Formats: sequence, C-alpha cells, structure tokens
Amino acid sequence: MKNLGQMMKQAQQMQTKMQEMQEKLAEMEMSGASGAGMVTVTLNGKGDMRRVKIDPSLFNSDDAEVVEDLIVAAFADAKKKLDVVLAEEMSKITGGLNLPPGMSLPI
Repeated sequence: MKNLGQMMKQAQQMQTKMQEMQEKLAEMEMSGASGAGMVTVTLNGKGDMRRVKIDPSLFNSDDAEVVEDLIVAAFADAKKKLDVVLAEEMSKITGGLNLPPGMSLPI
C-alpha cells in the first residue's frame, strides 16, 4: 500500500508540473524565418500563430506564390523550433520517462 501512496504523490506532483508548464507555454513565443529573413512567423507555445512579418520588398513582386511559400516555410521553421523546446520541457517533467510511440501527455 505504501507504494500506491507514493505513486499517487508522484502523479500529483507531475500534474502540478504540467499545469506550470501550460502556464509557461502560454507566455512563450518562438519565431521562424524563411527567405533569408524576409518572412518571419511567430508562434506561441501552443503553436498558435501570433505574428507574421513580411519584408516590404516582397509586396512589389507580382509572384504571390513565392510569398505564400515563404510564409509556410517560416511557419514550419518556427514549429520545428517549438517542438524541440516542448520535448525538452516534457523531458524535464517526466524525468526522462520514455513514453511509447504515439502516446503523449496532454499539454
């Protein structure tokens, strides 16, 4: 029974740490860039897009497809950086516990 009590205490501590991480994520921002910095996309810690910055010289172009591709690439760059940070934070909370493929803790 002592082991069960210890497991419950650990689960409660992990839940508290997850709540703290969610609050931290709400404040975190990660930016990604493309086109040598001509397009920058900023995401919050939950992956929601907050800002898009486009170099004014791109507005003189008649090729809207290039600008669209740069926005998608900048978003992908920011998302990749964010995923790395999230994995690091989750590792801190779980103490390096490796979850089975496809299983994740709710964030």
